[in-house]
Amino acid sequence: MSRRWPRPAGRAPPARPQRGAVLEVALVILLLVAVVRLAAARGSLLQDKMSANFYDREIAFQAVQAALRQGEVAAQNAPAGGAAGAIRDCRAASAICPPDPFAAGVPAQAVDPCAFPGTGQDLPAAALLRDLQLEYIVDYLGSFDIPASDFQLKTQCSSYSPCNDKTSADFYRVTARSGPASGGQRATVTLQSVFRR
Repeated sequence: MSRRWPRPAGRAPPARPQRGAVLEVALVILLLVAVVRLAAARGSLLQDKMSANFYDREIAFQAVQAALRQGEVAAQNAPAGGAAGAIRDCRAASAICPPDPFAAGVPAQAVDPCAFPGTGQDLPAAALLRDLQLEYIVDYLGSFDIPASDFQLKTQCSSYSPCNDKTSADFYRVTARSGPASGGQRATVTLQSVFRR
């Protein structure tokens, strides 16, 4: 029988060589956590950009709707039977009225976005609109017969003064655009409507 002698006090058992497996596993886990965090941060930044672009487009869309209404007011106030002032006449064969007058370089009427009600220089809405360039173009298309489908409407509203047994009406095309005033990266929105008077 072999006998074991007690180990002298203060002496540690012989050390085994360390392999470092725990360190390697910990480093791999830290690397995976870092990759997941980077992917989450990238997704969050992308969502922020998308919501900012959507918000900017909505501001531009609402502003161009206001500019479109300004153009319709100009068409409403135009003299009957033709174009006057800043309203172009598209009736003549020589008059070229392209579908997108802004692309053709037609001079436009500027609209001050801070002149709209509720957008004074001191209000928060003014800061959103300050960098927008709003403009509109009104084209006179001519006087045309009112479609037959509207005759029933005319008989129902005979007491309404714009009806007054009219069989023809003046038609205007209003094109409005909202875009960045300084050529920045803001949204550009163009709307067009046909206005009958």
